[in-house]
Amino acid sequence: MKYALLQGLATAALTTAFAAPGLAQQPMEIADLFDARSAGGAELSPDGAHVAYTLFDPRNVAAGEADGSGDVELYVASGPNEARAFVTGEGRVGGVDWTPDGEALTFLARRGDDDATSLYAIALDGGEARRVLTHDTAIQSYVIAPDGDTVYFIALPAEDDAATRFTDMGFRANVYEEQQRFARVYRAELSDPDADAEPLDVDGHASSLVLSEDGRRLAVVMAPSTLVDDSLMERDWTIHDTRSGDLLARFETPGKIGGGAFSPDGRRFAFLAAADRADPTAGTLHVGDIRSGAFEVIARDAEQHIGDIAWADNSTVVALAAIGVETAIVTYDADSGEETGRTAYDDFVVGSMDLHRASGRIAAIADAPTHPNEVFVGADPASLTRWTDHNPQLADIAFGEQRAFEYEARDGERIEGVLITPQGRAPQGGWPLIMTVHGGPEAHDDDGWLNGYSRLGHIAAGDGFAVFYPNYRGSTGRGERFAKLDHLDAPGDEFWDIVDGITALSEAGLVDADRVGITGGSYGGFASAWGATIASEHFAASAPSVALTDLISFYGTTEIPIEMVDVHFMDAPWEAWTTYLEKSPTYNAAGSTTPTLIFHGEEDTRVDPSQSFILYRMLKMTSDAPVRLVTYPGEGHGNRNGAAQFDYAHRLHRWMTHYLQGEGGEPPVPELPMETLIGGDE
Repeated sequence: MKYALLQGLATAALTTAFAAPGLAQQPMEIADLFDARSAGGAELSPDGAHVAYTLFDPRNVAAGEADGSGDVELYVASGPNEARAFVTGEGRVGGVDWTPDGEALTFLARRGDDDATSLYAIALDGGEARRVLTHDTAIQSYVIAPDGDTVYFIALPAEDDAATRFTDMGFRANVYEEQQRFARVYRAELSDPDADAEPLDVDGHASSLVLSEDGRRLAVVMAPSTLVDDSLMERDWTIHDTRSGDLLARFETPGKIGGGAFSPDGRRFAFLAAADRADPTAGTLHVGDIRSGAFEVIARDAEQHIGDIAWADNSTVVALAAIGVETAIVTYDADSGEETGRTAYDDFVVGSMDLHRASGRIAAIADAPTHPNEVFVGADPASLTRWTDHNPQLADIAFGEQRAFEYEARDGERIEGVLITPQGRAPQGGWPLIMTVHGGPEAHDDDGWLNGYSRLGHIAAGDGFAVFYPNYRGSTGRGERFAKLDHLDAPGDEFWDIVDGITALSEAGLVDADRVGITGGSYGGFASAWGATIASEHFAASAPSVALTDLISFYGTTEIPIEMVDVHFMDAPWEAWTTYLEKSPTYNAAGSTTPTLIFHGEEDTRVDPSQSFILYRMLKMTSDAPVRLVTYPGEGHGNRNGAAQFDYAHRLHRWMTHYLQGEGGEPPVPELPMETLIGGDE
């Protein structure tokens, strides 16, 4: 087995301009997660001098805060350490943008007496936010024309009064997948807030908007229905005349699509899309001609996936690319498709960017092994520097050591991942390992901030665990070829890549192959359930969450059956009954020796909770290994609320500690020691 430690990044030794040296440091704890704030959505002002962004503030129930999904606040930064709060407190802002004159910020929120999400504005020089547009239903997204008055937005039409009356009487039958309300595109004038918004004559279910710089063309993402499968597989970018609403072009790509942007002259449209119907992710750059609807695919074979784009001029596209566990900003000639520049980052991971075309200035949201998302700004891609520090308390954390780890799978395929270990040398025989598997599988883990309620990262490292995040085949960041390697073979070699990671880490003297746990959510939960059954001999503990466990019934209960087949399994169940059956963790549950803790949100529509109940029952009846099922009322495909996240994190940590470091045997008591974790009555 070949393996390599890459980049040698010892995060315990990292310092930044924001760190306070000389403070007593302690290992990271679960409680620290609920004090960690995260920036998002950087937007440069029209003059390029300011950056507007949001800040997520989680609910810390252990500190006495009310339960909830956290608040999203509005900030503006004008330089390093020069950030000012504009909208704070309980609530969530979104859709932050600048007015065309740069004198105010606009955002979406539901505040005060709002019946639904409305559009607000707040002056850059301060004052209270004021509501500038409301609608019968929630405004989902919007763009403001260059005149500063005309706004285009997406919203659902209002419900019929008669239908509402009958609903209030108790008639609430739901006809599954047939009672659809299409989101429409509307036009309104901000100067006349009492006037009715005018719906544009566009066919389909709208979900995203982009306006050309001259305000004459509107790009709209349209799907043929409201079904989740159609939102994933059947959407197209359409271009409309803003005055007439007439369709000018439709870019009929064969699969998934992502974001888009007009060229400065409005003649071309760059957008992200899948390379073909079977491509799992919209990570390839396309450039389309507005007049003809034709488009070209750029750098299809590059071992990368693009997540964000902007035009530098009428012939140059700037792209943010995930490349393995790192990121880079890459420029392309839109005429030839040739790469013309590349700036790679190894100290931080860029998640999104905004380009000020006149000056070339870049604003980015980036994270690193020792901090969540913060705002970075540079005169160009090569000069990005950190402007904000919303988590000064992290300077007191004694982080573990984090670095990329690469190895060769059993068939010779190169696999990458990110490894976090305690500080110092590995003990004799290696550290116990928590294998943490990402979902998707069209996703990947990068060498940045890897801590969360379901991903214990440096929390576990502080308690003597190694934690590995494998980017198994089927992951993004490695191009179309690698992302398709799981096709017709799920779960096959993709999950054996995880086992081969154990072997490589063990041979490197880093981990104890006899003390390995596995955890993950969704497709990562699938891997964890697979590890507890098909590969039980390799795992001493497992904690699957919202997991696929019975592939046949999953197909019948999920909201994404078409996507499941067309970009992953390739064969429908009736074309491969035996394969679906034999590769299901439930089919292989008998004789499991892996203590398994199962998590699921009771309102999950992506992976029906029955998947976890079936796994629980099969393990309970056919195995002597301990099994426990924990469900969360009101939660869906992952926990949103602070109390549920707090509960999950402590149960996961306790399970892994008990079976990888402790006495094992019978499971811990069902209850958590809440009096100890939170405290008694005040």
